[in-house]
Amino acid sequence: MQRVESAIEKAVKLRSHGIFISETFELARQQAKRAIENGITPFPVVIKDCFLTKGIPTTCASQMLEKYVPPVDATVVERIVAKGGCIVGKANLDEFCMGTSSALGHFGPVKSALSKISEDDWIIPGGSSGGSAVAVQTGIADVALGSDTGGSTRNPAAFNGIFGFKPTHGVLSRYGLIPLVNSLDTPSIFARSAEECWQFLEALKGVDSFDSTSIDLPDKRAIDSVKGLRIGVPLEYHNECLSEIGWRYWNRVVGTLKKDGAEIKQLSLPTTKYSLACYSVIAAADVASNMARYDSVAYGHRSSNDSSTNEMYASSRSESLNTVVRRRIFAGNYFLMRKYRKLYYERALKIRRIINDELLSAFEQVDVIITPTASGTAPKYSELRDTLFSKEDDDDYFTQAANLAGVPSISVPVGNNDGLPIGIQLMANRLNDRTVCDVARILSNRL
Repeated sequence: MQRVESAIEKAVKLRSHGIFISETFELARQQAKRAIENGITPFPVVIKDCFLTKGIPTTCASQMLEKYVPPVDATVVERIVAKGGCIVGKANLDEFCMGTSSALGHFGPVKSALSKISEDDWIIPGGSSGGSAVAVQTGIADVALGSDTGGSTRNPAAFNGIFGFKPTHGVLSRYGLIPLVNSLDTPSIFARSAEECWQFLEALKGVDSFDSTSIDLPDKRAIDSVKGLRIGVPLEYHNECLSEIGWRYWNRVVGTLKKDGAEIKQLSLPTTKYSLACYSVIAAADVASNMARYDSVAYGHRSSNDSSTNEMYASSRSESLNTVVRRRIFAGNYFLMRKYRKLYYERALKIRRIINDELLSAFEQVDVIITPTASGTAPKYSELRDTLFSKEDDDDYFTQAANLAGVPSISVPVGNNDGLPIGIQLMANRLNDRTVCDVARILSNRL
């Protein structure tokens, strides 16, 4: 109970960082009491505000869902509460999970706690799961739930110096995760250690009758040493996007693994350079389809401009969805038009298959692939704003392939530059989630 009260106290002190959309302090206290009555040790958790929480607003950081209160819990939320999780609040994010800065939500930006903040500028916490990451980094939560479509958990984990784990697609149920990009979205975990990432995965995993894509995770033997482990280093990740400091830490970590007995192999993943374009087309197409449900008839923001049905649809969506979301809807509908579908969407699906096959072929040669998680350290908001957020694409390059192939990956904090953390990403073949967590644990203990 004391741990939960301490988390609430920290959450109040750090309100200026915009970590939460909804604070649920009384609910956390009630859940802590129930856990103690059931002989379970309670612990504070934070839930990204794109997971359904029964009786608590779930907004996706959008005016469209500002007043939406779901009647059910997401499966992962239900399971973590059953294990003693006490929900301190719903974490802030980029609107409808679209962005890597957590600065584009309807309720204001998330501001990193790694440096002093001002009204006009701050260190970006990464995104889209920035609120969840900052909650763990500041010690408010022992664990936080995020979602990962193209790096939305690993990116903020790297920028905040914590662990961000995206499991194999399907290992964690997506029931109750507001659908945006069905084929890429994965519930994910933030924690302060690789051991905790694995422990919480074990608590949350399992087939869910409400999610037909959910799968079982087979038991794997734990790894206690990297000696003899085959580590792949893909050449294409050393590119113009990668900063000097990012390269230096990547090279240093590879050297440490080699010194400890790992076998280092150079790999070529030539189609990776198309992953950003491929992701952009597939994600936009899925977004256009999924966002069609927000017509303001059954639920959601409804404009007062309702002189006709079409006018009500258009005005409601224009008023309540930000520019990024609207652009992706426009792009997705364009890609899905009959005369452009083959040119863009079907071609993107073919490229995705090639990226998938290249990764799976690589995992026949190596056990783990190691890459940077992002191009470097977290930028300031002003840097992103002045470049029209183009740097987000540079960072996305390193993380999207894992989503396109559905393989497990984890961001590991490996150092810092001028007080800002650097992260390294580990990937393994599908259902080898234990392997990436074990290697992450060994690596973090070694550094």
